[in-house]
Amino acid sequence: MSTTVAASGLRHVYKGGTVALDGVDLEIGAGLFGLLGPNGAGKSTLMRIVCTLLAPSAGAVSVFGHDAVKERRAVRAHLGYLPQEFGAWRLHRVEEVLDTLAELSGLDERATRRERVDAVLDSVGLGDVAHRKVKKLSGGMRRRLGIAQALIHQPRLLVVDEPTVGLDPEERIRFRQLMATLGRERTIILSTHIVADLGTGCNDLALLDAGKIVFRGSPTQLLERAAGQVFELALPLSAPQPEGDFEIVSRTDSLNEATYRAVAAPGGVPDGARIAASPTLEEGYLAFMVARGRAEALVSDEHFGQHDKVDLAEPPSATDATGKEAHP
Repeated sequence: MSTTVAASGLRHVYKGGTVALDGVDLEIGAGLFGLLGPNGAGKSTLMRIVCTLLAPSAGAVSVFGHDAVKERRAVRAHLGYLPQEFGAWRLHRVEEVLDTLAELSGLDERATRRERVDAVLDSVGLGDVAHRKVKKLSGGMRRRLGIAQALIHQPRLLVVDEPTVGLDPEERIRFRQLMATLGRERTIILSTHIVADLGTGCNDLALLDAGKIVFRGSPTQLLERAAGQVFELALPLSAPQPEGDFEIVSRTDSLNEATYRAVAAPGGVPDGARIAASPTLEEGYLAFMVARGRAEALVSDEHFGQHDKVDLAEPPSATDATGKEAHP
């Protein structure tokens, strides 16, 4: 696997002594890469360093062989970035946004630029709304426009931050499909608090916890860690909610009983429970964190029943090597 991003001994400490990254060694190759972890794990800090927005306290990161601190311009030439919030250009037409950004990226010839804008809009499914103003787009369309602006200069690396926040289930599915397609031709680092966003296109992921990488492997390997920990327990409707060394994921009511689906710590499956045959990736992540004694780090989310897995906490303001706030 050819390496796109390589981090070595990466450490970052914010003012006040907060350690965001603590000795991270990580290599990322082509395809869709998932970056997951609980609140405060260090994901945002790692992404900002890769995107040249933040200089690490120690260690190094290279992107296609270019140092992310010493060669920021060279890194940015290969980088496309979709931040969590992409709400600018509200009064411009979709095609105007991309045309302007294409010109700023160096596409000076109008005909070539027009061809590139049309191709990118078609690739993200926005060709039919090219003349529509940004403020008239749905939330899902705005996220796809965000991907389009990140692709306009044909980057080899795409960094995507919380891509489906605020989107309905249909748009989430469409976005996952788009990520899987784009990942065939480039490297995508996708940081999300909804594990299902990784979709079937993700074959490699890393989990950060307390600034350290605690798991690195494939989604299948993560699921293997959950063997015997995900279970279902059926109780009468009148019975109180069960309690124990486990985290309840969902409850389904039928005519006479309530069926609870939950994830237990090793040895915590209650008597009378049935081990689930096919845990989801979300449950695999939850099982991993419960086994680490980190269930309290999980946050509520409607897409994961009682609990969700990760979030992308905002660290203190990102600054560059000069101490000034940095922007891509």
